[in-house]
This record gives sequence, C-alpha cells and structure tokens, in this order.
Amino acid sequence: MQQPEDQRPRYTLYRARPRLPSRQAEAERGERRLLRDQAREDSAHARAGWLAPVLARLGIGPLRKRRIAAIVLAVLFGWVGVSLLVFLISSHFERTAPPADVARVLDPGGFVLTSANNILVLGSDRRQKHSKEPGANTSGPSRSDSIMLIRTGGGHAARLSIPRDTVVEIPGHGLQKINAAYAFGGPALSISVIKRFLGIPINHVVEVNFENFPQLIDAMGGVDYTGECVISRIDGGFSRGGYTLRLHRGTNHLDGKAALALARTRHNLCHPNESDLQRAERQQGLFSAMRNRLLSFGSFVRLPWIAWNAPPAIISDMSGVNLLALFASFASGGTPPTRILKPSGSVTLPDGEVGLTVSESARREAVRRFESG
Repeated sequence: MQQPEDQRPRYTLYRARPRLPSRQAEAERGERRLLRDQAREDSAHARAGWLAPVLARLGIGPLRKRRIAAIVLAVLFGWVGVSLLVFLISSHFERTAPPADVARVLDPGGFVLTSANNILVLGSDRRQKHSKEPGANTSGPSRSDSIMLIRTGGGHAARLSIPRDTVVEIPGHGLQKINAAYAFGGPALSISVIKRFLGIPINHVVEVNFENFPQLIDAMGGVDYTGECVISRIDGGFSRGGYTLRLHRGTNHLDGKAALALARTRHNLCHPNESDLQRAERQQGLFSAMRNRLLSFGSFVRLPWIAWNAPPAIISDMSGVNLLALFASFASGGTPPTRILKPSGSVTLPDGEVGLTVSESARREAVRRFESG
C-alpha cells in the first residue's frame, strides 16, 4: 500500500568537495614540468651547437644572441673591408710598375676572377751589391732566376715551370738559355720569347721583388714548407755575412729570410746532383705553402699587415683591383699539381754552356695540360 507523500522519509544528498592536491603531488608535477622544460632546452642547445649552452649559462637569451651574432659579423666584415682598403692604398703607393714596353707584348685578357688568364711569374737572379755568393750577379743585366706560368680565373688552376736552362731562339742573339732573355731585354723580351716558344698568349706579368719578399712572408707569420732536405749557402752563408739555409726532410716552418733563401737556392748540398727541375719543384712547393698560409685563421688575424706588404713584394702591370682579383682567384682555385716543362735532351751552346732541349711534342702536351687546368 502506497504511503502518502507527506509521510515518506526524506533523504539529504551530500556532494563531495574536490580534494585539494597534496604538497607531495604538487611537487612531483612541478618536477616533471622542470624535467620536460630542461629536455626541450637541451634539445635546442644540441641543435644550436656548442655555443648555445655557453650563452644560456651566461644568461644570454635569443634576442641577445642575434645581436651578438650581428656584432660579430659586422666586426668580421669590417676587418676584411679595412684589409681591402689597406691593400688598395699600398698597391697605389708601394707597387712598382714594369717597364713601359711590357704593355705592348701582353695579350688582352678578361677580369682575372671570372676569366681564364695566363700570368707569367718571373724572379731575377740579381743579388745585393755586398753579396759574396759564388757565381752571383751583383751588377749589370740579370737573368730570370725563376720562370713560372700560372693559369687562373674562371675556375681554372694550373702551373707550369720552365727550367731556366731551356734552350730557345732569342731574336738577335741566336740560341740561348731562356733565362738570358730577361738580361737582353727585360720582362718584355721574356714574354715575347715564351709566347713564341710555347704558342700561348700571356695576359699579365708578375715579377717577384726579392728585396721586399721577406717582409711579406713575415707579415703572414711564416709558411710551412714540405719537401726534401735542403742545405744551401746564400750570399756566401753565415760565415761570409750571408744566409745558411738548413731544412730537414718533411715540413719546416720558414720565416721571410728562409723562404727567400729557398727560392734562391741553386746548389743544394744535401743533393749535389740535383738539376734545375728539382729547383722548380721547390719554388712551386713554396708557392703552395704561401697559398695554404693565406687560407689559414692566423692569416685572417694578420690580414691588414699582409695586405700592406703584398704589393711592394711584386712588380706587375695589374692595378690594385686586378691584383685583389688575382689573389682571390688563387685562394678559390685550389692547389694544382706541380708541372714542369720536361727536357728531351741537351745541347752545348757556342759559349760552352750546356742547355736543355724540349721536343715539339713535349711542348704541345705541356701546353694542352696547362690550358685544360
């Protein structure tokens, strides 16, 4: 039987209030959040490299990082800009131009950085007046002590050394060693003779000014040369007021005086039977050592000093801008293999000296490799 509504028992409904988290649970959740945040930061640091954690410990945030990066880039570009300006100033005031007759025998060429150019590098064998080196020339016309062709620009990189004892026909003088052309007519005659001998154009000439060459090497902080044992006495050696060069087999660090002595070494007491071919190899090795040094961080720090000392060390028809392009082309062109115009035989000249002959086929092959480099 159903009870009346007013007589039914009444029930009270109670709602449970949400439980407040305990201190321990809250601490555990906070610790988990910290671990997640730390993991994200570690991941970002790993992607950013070694510098990011250091900056984070110093309290440097993303905005400050960008500002610091901008400052660093500005300093680097400013350092390079100052060096370029110093180079242009030095090339204007300190560079020596070749004789006027050189311009008429050179072939037109494109911009050195973007177009292939053939550059003749010459070094004179004249020594200082006080030199006591046996057989050294201290007065009168000098011969070219080193002869090297360089092809650079537009992605090309090739070198070809011509032994100084190579016999060629010199107009008005008959058969002579090729280095005598410089003595008879300076760089202009050397250019003409080499162009006709090899059948290639020559766009520019660079003569090494040996008096200022050591300062350039010292401005670079020296160079690391790798090669065979060399012992030579330049200007009579130390005992006679000159310079004695002693290099062990392997890698040697050379300052300016040592580098100049290596470039000038004619007679290597370590290997008395060496020919002029080994001498040409050493000169190319020294050239490669200079290039490698220019690409090092140490040279970047020394860049303004190198920029100031480079133009006085050369005599060239090229202006400052073209010289800058030339050095940039050297730096970006890679290191080509050492190539030397190999002799095919020998001949005795009217004055009794023995010279080297090069066959027509050997010349053509050397030129083909040079122009394809």
